[in-house]
Amino acid sequence: MSTTPRDGTQLVQTTLGVLGGKWKILILWNIRDRPQRLSELKRLIPAISEKMLIQQLRELEKDGIVLRYDYGEMPPRVEYSFTAHGETLKPIFPVLCHWGELHLKQMKIENESSS
Repeated sequence: MSTTPRDGTQLVQTTLGVLGGKWKILILWNIRDRPQRLSELKRLIPAISEKMLIQQLRELEKDGIVLRYDYGEMPPRVEYSFTAHGETLKPIFPVLCHWGELHLKQMKIENESSS
């Protein structure tokens, strides 16, 4: 796929519009292998407030990335998983992890050389 710089900027802006922010990638990371309940996501991402978690899940649902499945039981049981469209994001996770590992190594090298 060949894109001009202007087209690329627009495509990156579109991606960031859906996935940007502090929490969405972490939420998606935690549902990548299996559906998760809200309480489990809260446990896996303890720094996020329940209100923010619900807001981010609603946005991901609105954007067609996450599916909210309500089992219609009492007590309420709801799980979040990827939609078919959301599944197309899964290949980015190994790349993000690899880059994070490289970045941590680079920061360690820079910190050791400046000490």
